[in-house]
Amino acid sequence: MNTGILLITHQHIGKAFVDVAQSMLAKKTQSIQVIEIELECDLDITISQAEAAFKKADNGSGVLILTDAYGSTPSNIAMKLVYAFHAIAVSGLNLPMLIRVLNYSELPLEALSKKALSGGLDGVTTFDATGPTN
Repeated sequence: MNTGILLITHQHIGKAFVDVAQSMLAKKTQSIQVIEIELECDLDITISQAEAAFKKADNGSGVLILTDAYGSTPSNIAMKLVYAFHAIAVSGLNLPMLIRVLNYSELPLEALSKKALSGGLDGVTTFDATGPTN
C-alpha cells in the first residue's frame, strides 16, 4: 500500500510541480493531493480543505506532506496536520524531491520522508562549464 502524499504550497506551485513530475515519470499517482494557499485566504476554511485533502490522500499508511517554505502559512497548516494525524512534513519542496517521492511512494511513511529529504538535498547543486561542483 502506498503512502499518501499531500502538497501544501503557495498558489500556482503545487499543481505545477505535480504536472511536471507526473509527465516526466509518465505515470499518475492516485494518492497525491494538492492544496495551494492563496495570499488572502480564510485560514479556517483553508485548514478544513487541507484536512479533507489529507483524509483523501490517506489510505491508512499515513501521509507525507510536502511544503514549499518552512515557517510560511502552508507549512504552518502542515504542522497542524502533523499534530492531528499520522503524518510527517518535509519543507523546501523542489522537483527532484517530488520525483524521488513519486518513485518510492510504496515505502512506509518514515522511510519515504527520508527519501524526500535526500531527493531534495541531492537535487540542489552548483555547476559551471566544467560540470557539477558538489
